[in-house]
Amino acid sequence: MLPSTEPQPPKLLDRVRDTIRVKHYSHRTEESYIYWIRRYILFHNKQHPKDMGCPEITAFLTHLAVTEKVAASTQNQALSALLFLYRYVLQQPLESSIDAVRAKQSQHLPTVLTPTEVREIIQQLAGVYKLIIQLLYGSGMRLSEGLRLRVKDLDFAQHQIVVRDTKGNKNRVTMLPMSLIEPLQQHLQGARRLHQRDLAQGYGSVYLPFALERKYPHADRSWIWQFVFPAFGLSRDPRSGIVRRHHVHETGVQRSLKQAVNTAGITKRVGCHTFRHSFATHLLENGYDIRTIQEFLGHKDVKTTMIYTHVLNRGGRGVRSPLDQ
Repeated sequence: MLPSTEPQPPKLLDRVRDTIRVKHYSHRTEESYIYWIRRYILFHNKQHPKDMGCPEITAFLTHLAVTEKVAASTQNQALSALLFLYRYVLQQPLESSIDAVRAKQSQHLPTVLTPTEVREIIQQLAGVYKLIIQLLYGSGMRLSEGLRLRVKDLDFAQHQIVVRDTKGNKNRVTMLPMSLIEPLQQHLQGARRLHQRDLAQGYGSVYLPFALERKYPHADRSWIWQFVFPAFGLSRDPRSGIVRRHHVHETGVQRSLKQAVNTAGITKRVGCHTFRHSFATHLLENGYDIRTIQEFLGHKDVKTTMIYTHVLNRGGRGVRSPLDQ
């Protein structure tokens, strides 16, 4: 008897990947959702999610909070992945609410550097990594946002940066520090020479979001669509398999920053996001309006921005210690 030639239905995780890509979610979100859905299935002894529901989701999320003691943001990420699975992949509405034990929200205030500490760290950096950190501090961008910048997003005439596809797939405008205009322009000259060399060797393509490659067939080789901070080497796109030059990898920036912090003798816990916190706090110290800072940071709710009032040197309310009277 001949084996059946009927195509096999796609596996569940392949369906999840296909649905995520149709909705234009980022590659990082794709990998995160796949990870949590796989964890969920293994937690329930490889039972298929279509045969489970709210009780099983509740048990899994409670396990994460109680046994593994994950952060609230981690638990929320797992919940988002499972809601996506049931809503968009299985198209199986959940019949009841999810009443899991919630992970405890962090009460830690963000680490903020003084302007002197910022300068001391930047002095220990060099090359493209120095320029990236300066841009993060000078504009308030997240590291991922800074690395995803395209040439067309820099407006030197208006001294502004268009930050695209941020959290919530929204765009915003933030400031371009005047002191970085000349260094950025010099950097782009080198990046353009690199792009021209890639074109001459038959490469020069860059990833375009939201199927723009089909709408604009040659835009992926256009200079304006190239990353401001191109990677040092070519790599294979994990989704399309095309050999391209992506942007600088996050880990390179993070390692360089860690070394600079140690060399500068800074005893605070400093990461790339620290410069975003410092940007907001220093603007507040300089008297800028909280709503303006909210727009620069792209916060949906001003309450998120208000946390920086609590890390000011004067305690956030202008109260002086009686010892200082």
